[in-house]
Amino acid sequence: MKPAPFQEDNFAEEFIDLDLSEAEIVSKEFEECTFINCDFSEAQLRHCIFDDCRFLKCNLSVVKVDGSRFSNVVFEESKLSGIDWTKAAYSEILLDAPFTFINCIVDYASFYGLTLQSMVIRECKAYDVDFRECDLSGADLRETDLTDTLFRNTNLSGADLTLAENYTIDINVNTIKGARFSRYEALTLLEGLEITLVD
Repeated sequence: MKPAPFQEDNFAEEFIDLDLSEAEIVSKEFEECTFINCDFSEAQLRHCIFDDCRFLKCNLSVVKVDGSRFSNVVFEESKLSGIDWTKAAYSEILLDAPFTFINCIVDYASFYGLTLQSMVIRECKAYDVDFRECDLSGADLRETDLTDTLFRNTNLSGADLTLAENYTIDINVNTIKGARFSRYEALTLLEGLEITLVD
């Protein structure tokens, strides 16, 4: 494992072009830090704290987040494939969604069973993501490609899926009251009703 160039506590730092692939980063705290064009692929982020941080153009594919806590963390134009977000630590009381993903790749991720009210996954590629048993009420999923993503017993009340595409959401086993969908894509919501649509 590579040593990580961080202090125990890091405040308002800017980290650029760091190669931390396969690094082990343990018990570090980051507050209001910015990471630009950093490679965290296959790194282990264990028992770290990220508060009000921003990741721009970073590679975090297959990162391990065991016991780490995220609060109001923004990922932009970053790659985050293959992350099991259920391994992170979550507060009992969430004032803000822990994550915001904008124009990112979040394929093959698991959020199974998490409470992620008002989370933002906007303009993203989110293939084969597990949202089963999640509370995504008020979430922003606009313009996101949700090919093969799993929704079951998922609370999507008040969620915004405007211009999202390629989703399969069975209205019999998910809650969608107050959710917003684009008219054409919303026709897929009728697939589980065993009805025939006629022009």
